[in-house]
Amino acid sequence: MNVHSPKPRSSRYRAIWISDFHLGTKRAQAELLLDFLRVTESETLYLVGDIVDNWALQKTWQWDQLHNDVIQKLLRKARKGTRVIYIPGNHDENFRDFAGSQFGRMAVRLTDMHISATGKRYLVMHGDEFDGVVKYAKWLAYLGDNAYEVAISTNIVLNKVRRLLGRPYWSLSAYLKNRVKKAVEFLSNFEHAMVREARRREAHGVICGHVHTPEMRTIDGIEYLNDGDWVESCSALVEHFDGTFELLDWRAANPICVGEPEKRHAHTSGNGRLAPAG
Repeated sequence: MNVHSPKPRSSRYRAIWISDFHLGTKRAQAELLLDFLRVTESETLYLVGDIVDNWALQKTWQWDQLHNDVIQKLLRKARKGTRVIYIPGNHDENFRDFAGSQFGRMAVRLTDMHISATGKRYLVMHGDEFDGVVKYAKWLAYLGDNAYEVAISTNIVLNKVRRLLGRPYWSLSAYLKNRVKKAVEFLSNFEHAMVREARRREAHGVICGHVHTPEMRTIDGIEYLNDGDWVESCSALVEHFDGTFELLDWRAANPICVGEPEKRHAHTSGNGRLAPAG
């Protein structure tokens, strides 16, 4: 089960989980996401929160044609038969008012219980419900979000220099998450809280987003699966038709320059990309 792959074994899956697009911000990797959506198909597609960043849109409007294209592609998938489950997160929490609604093949839910091909039960939720900062001190969450914006902006500058030196992409925020004691403690507490909730609901595992850290591991007998994000890791969680799970590292397979649209590659089927399905 625990596979992190930069080169997908297939272009069609039983189910796909993606989250944390943060459309409406400069940091959203809309082109990479659109590339992923174009070349992959699934019976069920889970959108696990923070699809549109309403927090950011309240401050400034950062929305271009690629962001429109992502939304249109998701709606097109639903029209063509993909079962789409949208679970809003804290950044798009306004859409939680529509929980329980069904729009054709698209359903809006607060949580879902996914049954794998092997019959296992997986609780699917965004995860902010178990983030104490978001739940009890929202002002601090806003402050942290602004700090994250600064880290991403700094990261763009650093990686421009690294590219000039012939070095690969490096994530400042991921480094801080792994090195700063409080950040490590937060991630650990979050993971264990999610696992406890899965056990309470008699699930074999939990699938979530929110913390922007892709992960697949077993904690106290419960599978913890985090699909990552489409800001830095550009990752997706997929279930194959035999019931096995895999994390896809789309950035590694598609080295598009971050933060420099004018240097991004045109969509092709070469250089590690999958050819468009269909």
